[in-house]
Amino acid sequence: MARMIIDLEQETDGRWLAEIDILSGALAYGATREEAARRVEALALRILADRLENGEEVPVLDETFALA
Repeated sequence: MARMIIDLEQETDGRWLAEIDILSGALAYGATREEAARRVEALALRILADRLENGEEVPVLDETFALA
């Protein structure tokens, strides 16, 4: 089982980048760590919902989100 780990990194311009490696396309920016994490969580849920609706595979998760 997988876990959606949110990797956070601060860019040189001060913005925060949040990414979920096991979910292609799950990448979001925010002004703060919290905003970036919240945005990537919402995006991840939209990606998973879209994949489920289209009959595509989704990762089997033991937890939904965790910060790295």
